[in-house]
Amino acid sequence: MNRTRERRHIIKRIIVRGVLVLDKPTCLGNGDAEGATDMMLLLDSISHNPLLTGSSIAGALRNYLHEYQCNYTKSESRDNIAAKLFGNLFAYKDESNKNEAEKIALREKDSQSLLIIHDAIGSTIHNVEIRDGVKIDGATGTASHKAKYDLELLPAGTKFPLNFELLIEKDKDENELKQAFVLALEGLKNGEIAIGMKKRRGFGRCHVDEWQVWEFDLTKHSDRIAWLTFERPWGKPYATKLPSDKLLSNTHLQKLKVDKPDKRDRLFITAKFQLASPLLIRSGQDLIQNKCSPDVVHLHSYRKDKPEPVVSGTSLAGVLWHRAERIVNTLDKNLQIVYDLFGFVKEESKQAKASRLVIHESLIENTVDIVQSRIAIDRFTGGAYNGALFQEQPVFSISKKEDSQKINKVKGKLKKSSNTSSNTAHIKLELELRQPKGYEIGLLLLLLKDLWTGDLPIGGTSSIGRGRLQGVEATIVWQQHKWVISEENRKLLISKQDKDEMEEFVKKFLEQAP
Repeated sequence: MNRTRERRHIIKRIIVRGVLVLDKPTCLGNGDAEGATDMMLLLDSISHNPLLTGSSIAGALRNYLHEYQCNYTKSESRDNIAAKLFGNLFAYKDESNKNEAEKIALREKDSQSLLIIHDAIGSTIHNVEIRDGVKIDGATGTASHKAKYDLELLPAGTKFPLNFELLIEKDKDENELKQAFVLALEGLKNGEIAIGMKKRRGFGRCHVDEWQVWEFDLTKHSDRIAWLTFERPWGKPYATKLPSDKLLSNTHLQKLKVDKPDKRDRLFITAKFQLASPLLIRSGQDLIQNKCSPDVVHLHSYRKDKPEPVVSGTSLAGVLWHRAERIVNTLDKNLQIVYDLFGFVKEESKQAKASRLVIHESLIENTVDIVQSRIAIDRFTGGAYNGALFQEQPVFSISKKEDSQKINKVKGKLKKSSNTSSNTAHIKLELELRQPKGYEIGLLLLLLKDLWTGDLPIGGTSSIGRGRLQGVEATIVWQQHKWVISEENRKLLISKQDKDEMEEFVKKFLEQAP
């Protein structure tokens, strides 16, 4: 079938540039199964720097706009602002029942993307992080056979120069296109858009500090010449011509944003904990250069080019997933509740669903790394196995600055963490549940309670007392509601109204969960 299209009548071009900075480790895989790890980084073939493709950026922005306008459950339609900005898809779900003639008529109206997004070549990588993971068998609590994998990650702080160009056609709604574009730019600036793999397990968080905008009115001769002679050395982060902020400061666009508010329904939990015991999350890569060379070290991640101890989102997700499964089984509920929350992959039926629970990676502050020696014991003889001596390096909390100084004075080999300004050792865990139901909030509150009381350890070697937390403060925000829990001198501080409202969520889980 021959299709004839008219040339696009472009009346304006808007060029926007900014520098995207990774806040958390990010996996931009090359999709090649052959390599030193299961997922190698995608690199530019000439500079060998990391490559962030324009299609990856476009996918992340399009998905953000769709969720902003339609919430998480609705499918995209032809009238969405995401479709108008990024062009039409091959098929929409709400058009599946139309006959063939109607579908062809709709295809004739399809439009291509009005936003040009360039590939971005990142800054030079000085330290590539390697993360390994494994699937845990929920019945035995041990690693599943052949379920181990490893990934290469870009460290936090890696930068990518972004370049966008928005085309305004004569017969298009200019304000609507600008509004959609501004929403996407603000999403990147506020750190609400993640890129790469495992975005719901803490990877790929990023932000842009500022945008620079150049707007060219092609109906004017001077602007046409300015656009034609505009400097386009894409290797440089910014052009020499001064930008304007007419696009981002347009009050009319801000009004349109008020008319179309954010429709995403999300529950946020922010909780602070103290380390009640040493913590050891095994790392496949020793980022700590010391002379002890222990056999097992705690997981560290680069922050500002320095390795810092972290609790990975994947580790926390695994712990919460298996405790939720145990709670549901104990109460004789349907395990589908857990699958709906944490997502699933069914190899037999080729079905999969993404997690609705977003878990961020967290830094552990005020810690020291101490190497401990252990030895395997023969359970039959009660004696030590020959050659079974091994060393582990978990992280220990420092509750007071004076204590840390005392420890370092007594044990000169200990290495103190970089952050000792605060007197309280803590981990700040951040969870986000999308499209929550009342009984799901109740289940999350039970999981939070188990973490708070130290009943749910995280990391490895929990059988010898490691990985236990003690709650300090938690804030839960959902829609217009906000609940605050804190603990002081072993006493829980919470208002009666907040307590009653949270108790209702737990009752919904006990009574309404299928």
